[in-house]
Amino acid sequence: MTRTMANPIIDTAATSKQPIMGIHSLEALLANIDGMVYRCLADKAWTMEFVSQGSLALTGHLPAELLGEKAIAFYDIIHPDDRDGVEQAIQTSLENSRRYDIEYRILRKDGDIRWVSDRGTAVKRGDQGISILEGIIQDITKRKKADEDLLEAERRYRSIFENAVEGIYQSTLEQGYLAVNPALARTYGYDSPSQLIGNLRDIGSQLYVDNGRRLEFMKIMDEHGIVSNFESRVYRKDGSVIWISENARAVRNEAGNFLFYEGTVEDITQRKANEAKIRFQATHDPLTKLANRALLQERLDQSIERARREGKCVATVFLDLDKFKYINDSLGHQVGDELLLTIAERLRHCVRESDTVARLGGDEFVLVLVNQSNDKSVESTVQRVLADVAKPWSVNGMEVQVTCSVGISMFPAHGTDSTALLKHADAAMFEAKRLGRNNSQYFSENSNGVVTDGLEMVSSLRRAVENQEMLLHYQPKYDLRTGRMVGAEALIRWRHPKRGLVSPIEFIPMAEEAGLIGGIGEWVLQTACRQSRDWQNAGYPPISVAINVSPMQLERDDLVHQVATVLEQTGLAPELLEIEITESGMMRKVEHSMAVLQKLKNIGVRISIDDFGTGYSSLSHLKRLPLDTLKVDKSFVRNISSDHENHSIVKAIVLLAGSLKLKVVAEGVETEEEYKVLQNMGCDEMQGYFKGRPVPANCFAEKHLDTGHLSWPAQKIAQLCAPNCHGLLP
Repeated sequence: MTRTMANPIIDTAATSKQPIMGIHSLEALLANIDGMVYRCLADKAWTMEFVSQGSLALTGHLPAELLGEKAIAFYDIIHPDDRDGVEQAIQTSLENSRRYDIEYRILRKDGDIRWVSDRGTAVKRGDQGISILEGIIQDITKRKKADEDLLEAERRYRSIFENAVEGIYQSTLEQGYLAVNPALARTYGYDSPSQLIGNLRDIGSQLYVDNGRRLEFMKIMDEHGIVSNFESRVYRKDGSVIWISENARAVRNEAGNFLFYEGTVEDITQRKANEAKIRFQATHDPLTKLANRALLQERLDQSIERARREGKCVATVFLDLDKFKYINDSLGHQVGDELLLTIAERLRHCVRESDTVARLGGDEFVLVLVNQSNDKSVESTVQRVLADVAKPWSVNGMEVQVTCSVGISMFPAHGTDSTALLKHADAAMFEAKRLGRNNSQYFSENSNGVVTDGLEMVSSLRRAVENQEMLLHYQPKYDLRTGRMVGAEALIRWRHPKRGLVSPIEFIPMAEEAGLIGGIGEWVLQTACRQSRDWQNAGYPPISVAINVSPMQLERDDLVHQVATVLEQTGLAPELLEIEITESGMMRKVEHSMAVLQKLKNIGVRISIDDFGTGYSSLSHLKRLPLDTLKVDKSFVRNISSDHENHSIVKAIVLLAGSLKLKVVAEGVETEEEYKVLQNMGCDEMQGYFKGRPVPANCFAEKHLDTGHLSWPAQKIAQLCAPNCHGLLP
């Protein structure tokens, strides 16, 4: 066949008999049709007998170029790759006397390639005995492109659906799962999506561990149209239980009628385990696994509220081991730790499950005995504690015996809140020690005589700042990657006129209780900022300086203004000041703390959580806080090279901080082995005795600042650093 094409329209022989006006009208009509109308002979040349004006827009050729003896064969306009298919379709149409409807590509005169739709029919011409083809060809390039785009989108969606790491599903209440991807099948323990769909028909009862969870899902969906971070425990095919998090929405048609749910599923079992581990470590003593101070406070508060409602008593029992320091120093810290573990286990066996056993630190323990009717039941438990603690204990072939001194306070007789009860039990414990140890005492007003020294200390503390008795020591922080010193923490000391240097562990709680912490905190802020600026003025490179802010300071309304004022007065850049706040301090008034810390962050000050892991801060709060740094408590760093649990905890904190884009500083690093473990773990910074103890400012400059960057004369620096560095606290 020589090729050309035609469609239903004009027989030139017939039209030659029509009035001229009729021909012109028909040509005008055909010219307005979108596409090219044609008639061609079904011969080998597909000789065109008629082509409408639409040929120019479609092919780039005028009708005259496609007609006549020297015409361009339409067959040659068809894309070479499509010619055989077009020829076969036309031939089939001729043989079966039926219409044809084919799609193929053409080559325009300008070289452009277009997709076209060719619809027509074969007609027998009776007078000549040959067939003609009549039809219309239209440009469908845009539609083909849209179809291809749709197919590509479907292909991509299918690829995402099939290869996604998260599970993806569509489900209805009645039919269960309509479609699931391979990831969801794997998550639920099935070999294939079809196996999951076939076996898991009743999602509410077969999947969720909590039968009411599916109803909760639908309730939220009905109210909001979406479900976000819906966490549940679910059964896998083998009956094991995992945690999942779902995000889903309700899909409706244009009329608003519900069609199905579609959503994603993420296996969060490991994350839940990590969160549980971090929560446990935040509320429990790392050595004994007993409740820590934060959890003790929470349990005691709860017990008081319940006792107040039910008219019962609560006993707070404060216990301190007698001469534990002597055992610890003479036999070593490892033996001391083993003894503490033994005592912890004995105390657990002395109380009921509803009671609480806590370790405050060192050799101090507290018992909370709930639902007590009178002193007799408390006394029975206390005597059992005294007897069990005093039982001999064998270590390294030696028999060791320790006793304890016990102080008891009762709710409501000795106090109506946890602070008062702990304080009074502590005072009673000191009275027991004064009376010879290895005995118990209930709180009385006489117990307060033991804390008379404390009152005198508070009186002296009121004048300490004014009398210039306060001073700051500075402990360096080092980058674990480069080994360079990158900052310092300012630690307050009190040079008492009679007692010498007093640790903040002793006087800060007194200052908070007496309402003196505000003035002391402001002095620390001013002194640390001024010192950092003085170092710069002396030619040292800038380093950040960190100060500790107590919970009571954080709760004050003027803290942000105070910080901004001091920075302006001293000229210290805000990014060189770091505010450290403990977890427990931050959690006292969470929303207020977040607001204050955000304002400090807006100024440019850096924010750190100190002693991370010893308090309690939920991950939801943690990710909302404007933090820069997590400081891992030294109790987790200790023996990190040999203590698998400590190693796992610190590693979890490093990973958590990395996901939140926070730095991690390890506190209390004392050995090269600990330093290297932290370095290999990816921890960012460290501070501890291994690199430097806290020292006064002048000694700090001598020991840790980079003298290679000095701009002052050496003798001037020597004068600044001349004072003796003696009498330092660790």
